[in-house]
Amino acid sequence: MNVVVCVKQIPDPAAPQSLDASYNLNRSGKLILDEADTYGVEMALQLVDKAGGGEVTVVSMGSAADLAGVRNALAMGAAKAIIVSDDALRGTDALGTAKVLAAAIRRVSPDLVLAATESSDGYTGTTPVQLAELLDMPSITFAKSVTVTGSTVAVERQTESGYDEVSAPLPAVVTVTAGVVEPRYASFKGIMAAKSKPVEILSVDDLALAGQVGPAGARQAITEVVVAEARQAGEKFVDDGDGADKIVAFLESIKVL
Repeated sequence: MNVVVCVKQIPDPAAPQSLDASYNLNRSGKLILDEADTYGVEMALQLVDKAGGGEVTVVSMGSAADLAGVRNALAMGAAKAIIVSDDALRGTDALGTAKVLAAAIRRVSPDLVLAATESSDGYTGTTPVQLAELLDMPSITFAKSVTVTGSTVAVERQTESGYDEVSAPLPAVVTVTAGVVEPRYASFKGIMAAKSKPVEILSVDDLALAGQVGPAGARQAITEVVVAEARQAGEKFVDDGDGADKIVAFLESIKVL
């Protein structure tokens, strides 16, 4: 069984964040594997082990200058990585990202694609389902457990009131929630082995996506970023026995009553 896991390298959340001149997140500092993606990597490794064969491939879009995050996934046990790195990708929107990932994943022809529900530095939550549409695969989101039997993937899908039992034929795209499994820590042996595992670096031209990604292909643009207004101090009242009346008057003034 061959499983692809979509992963993302993000700026270290513990470090101060900033925007560049184009209002994009500054990614020039240390990059790490998004914690949300570690659950997908672990789930993929367990599914391959249960299948008795196959491999896990991680696919990512972003800078190839610092691959520490991707190497972390390889140290956990993934067999190889595909990175799409190109200056032309700067400013790509969610749909453009899905196009890039889809083009890279087609080169692998996996039985299953796993992803986090959303990235920790983007929060759109739309890329995985766009990816499924582009790959012409069924998609199941918010999985709290994943089981593969033959040519079918069965999922317990997290809901507000419990979970739904959902299944789909393979290949499929499944997004997993935090807690679906407990991600393993990379061993020293795994860390050393990750240094020699294959990492394929592709460009936009390699995927024949020129003009479809970056600002040219984006359907949205950030034109301005302003600092949120500081919260003003509230008005204080001393309750001299008429506190209830003042509360009612305030609620009437904001048209709650």
